[in-house]
Amino acid sequence: MESPLVVGVDGSDPSFQATDWAADEALRQGLPLRLVYASLWQRYEGAALATGLGRPDGQVFAENIAGTAAERVMRRTPDLKVVTDVLPEDAVDALLGESRHAFALVTGSRGHGDIAGLLLGSVSLAVAARAHCPVIVVRGDKAGLAGTHERITLGVGDADIDSAAVRFAFREAELRDCTLDVVRTWRRPAHATTDHPLLAGDPARHYEDEASTRLDEALKAAMSDHPRVRVRRATVEGPARKVLLARSAAADLLVVGARRRHGQFGMQLGRVAHTVLHHASCPVAVVPQHL
Repeated sequence: MESPLVVGVDGSDPSFQATDWAADEALRQGLPLRLVYASLWQRYEGAALATGLGRPDGQVFAENIAGTAAERVMRRTPDLKVVTDVLPEDAVDALLGESRHAFALVTGSRGHGDIAGLLLGSVSLAVAARAHCPVIVVRGDKAGLAGTHERITLGVGDADIDSAAVRFAFREAELRDCTLDVVRTWRRPAHATTDHPLLAGDPARHYEDEASTRLDEALKAAMSDHPRVRVRRATVEGPARKVLLARSAAADLLVVGARRRHGQFGMQLGRVAHTVLHHASCPVAVVPQHL
């Protein structure tokens, strides 16, 4: 059975924005779209269920939201296969469960329950940190959301030797027939000296060359598997989170990896992923690498 693209819906404007983005992505990927609304309405309205007085208001509200999202998708992409589900669960738990069988999860940047002024909602952050599949948080400016830049940006870190994030970005660029802008940052350690023979003359050049070599290693397999993808590679001095934020302004999607360590709980997001999820100018895909 084909794994669906799953989008979490809650009736908020960011949720509908994510639904639109997910519909286009599902059509591009040739995948069914699954719309999921999750809420603990059953816990608070159990009395109505127990007395058989009909469907509780919370359930009706949830079904209306899911139905509205489905109608929106069908108007936008009438050829797309769409299914909806209403789950009486906590939203984070429900979406994490969905992530075990999904091609990817799509969420909005904020939901109805988040405090005004938050840059990223608590559900989106928790799901991006713990999901078993790639998570795309739909955010950014109009150009990035509309996909008019025809460019995907991939941030490559130390763990990205033919990683899931690298493979995800190459596949996305191939499907979109767009340029893949691959970036690896480097910094000269503050304690570095010129005593070592390799650092004599131009110490900065050594660290840049090292970054370039690691970038080649990270991309070698994917470039061989996707020869039609136009790759623009760059090694840039500076903090990765700042470099990627700047480049997100000219991208339709920013892809970063997240290291998932078996047996560990809590927020498994590094500083780079955490920053771009809050501040990027385009949708962000966080792709887990299980260790």
